Amino acid sequence: MADEEKTEGGEGAAAPKKGKLKLIIAVVGFLVVLGAGAGGWFFFMRGHGEEQHAEAPPPKPPSFVDVPDMLVNLVGAPGERVQYLKLKLVLEVKEEKQVEAIKPALPRVTDLFQTYMRELRPSDLNGSAGLFRLKEELTKRVNLALAPNQVNAVLFKEVVIQ
Repeated sequence: MADEEKTEGGEGAAAPKKGKLKLIIAVVGFLVVLGAGAGGWFFFMRGHGEEQHAEAPPPKPPSFVDVPDMLVNLVGAPGERVQYLKLKLVLEVKEEKQVEAIKPALPRVTDLFQTYMRELRPSDLNGSAGLFRLKEELTKRVNLALAPNQVNAVLFKEVVIQ
């Protein structure tokens, strides 16, 4: 009987130790998770707050200058039917003050555009690659004509090949 009491008493003493050990492990695990969450919040959220204060005000929206509509005939082989290119263009500039500087030079820009487009063949305008090349060429020519003013892009409002 004394042996039975020792074993029962031994088990009784081991049970509270196991319960305390589980409690300590749970508390340590909770603190680790809580610390990792706080560290992550501090690391990620702190960086966002500094970026917001360091940002410059949003850029001004670009301004646009309408170019008069153009209709030119395209170069074709002898005997082929004549094809026409109709364009409605807009020039994109950075600031509103550039619009007033560009408007007096629009006749020169129109002349350069028409002179260039009269040399185009219908095959030069095939697909999106052809229109992209046309846009890039027109942008380059308008920037040469309007220097020192700069045009960001020539935008198509309408392109018709007939």
